[in-house]
Amino acid sequence: MQKILVAGPTFPEVIDRLKQYFEVDWNEGNVLTGDELVQRLLDKDGAMTAGDPITAAVLAAAPRLRVVSNMAVGFNNFDIAAFNAVNVLGTNTPDVLNESVADFGWALMMAAARRVTESEHWLRAGKWQKFQYDAFLGTDIQGSTLGIVGMGRIGQALARRARGFNMRVVYHNRTRVAPQIEAELNAEYASKEQLLRCADHVVLVLPYTPESRHTIGAAELAQMKPTATLTNIARGGIVDDTALAEALRTRRIGAAGLDVFEGEPRVHPDLLTVPNVVLTPHIASATEATRRAMANLAADNLIAGLGEGPQAGRPPNPINPGVLGKARS
Repeated sequence: MQKILVAGPTFPEVIDRLKQYFEVDWNEGNVLTGDELVQRLLDKDGAMTAGDPITAAVLAAAPRLRVVSNMAVGFNNFDIAAFNAVNVLGTNTPDVLNESVADFGWALMMAAARRVTESEHWLRAGKWQKFQYDAFLGTDIQGSTLGIVGMGRIGQALARRARGFNMRVVYHNRTRVAPQIEAELNAEYASKEQLLRCADHVVLVLPYTPESRHTIGAAELAQMKPTATLTNIARGGIVDDTALAEALRTRRIGAAGLDVFEGEPRVHPDLLTVPNVVLTPHIASATEATRRAMANLAADNLIAGLGEGPQAGRPPNPINPGVLGKARS
């Protein structure tokens, strides 16, 4: 049987599925260090990961490795140029998490706008003594302008939710979406600068690439309304966390909701000291149904990518399909 590594915790029934086709090495414990990951991959034909960095050096040290299945939509942990150079297939898990992530983005945005975390901390500290008409005044969601940076599947799911709040929707994307999608979502295309100036609530859902690093930095934050909120459910590094912490501290913008961070799981220490930010540990897709769907889709990709099962040779979600059918080099 071919050998695979499952590099982190997952659902036991997914492991049972994989064992029908492979000899499975399952790391149920702590995150593997770089050296530990390489050692576990030395004799493996495939791997299922959830953010583990698969670099050119890792691929060079694992000469049998032919397929790496990421249990995530984003794949900035993969060096795709290195994958292509040696004909290793990478896969991901899009679509199955769109609605759950959009729900969570909405929750973060509303919590930031209505100062939910800030007021809860105040209440828990025993400071609530009486009703105050001007306590924790936030900003409205209904009737406001939503700015979506990244109008892919999740961005479109956010835009659909905006209709129920009677919001104006503006968006910025690398390429403008089809006119019928704009009409369906009642969404207006804008430059990034126009969006930042007019939006009451900015939500980031664009993929991380070297080009998108620090899409939001000090200059962009300076263009936003002083009452605006910023929500990041995309990837850490798209926001300059140092600049954001300063903008929040000085009230240059109203508030932020963050599920992802530069260098996570480390969080910039200044973000931990400002009151007007909602912080969560990369859990936007964390419903049981969604995480099960992601794990099963990652398993489908690995099984098919390694030439097994009913979809042998036709994995559902190849990132670099040009290597399909090519021998590992």
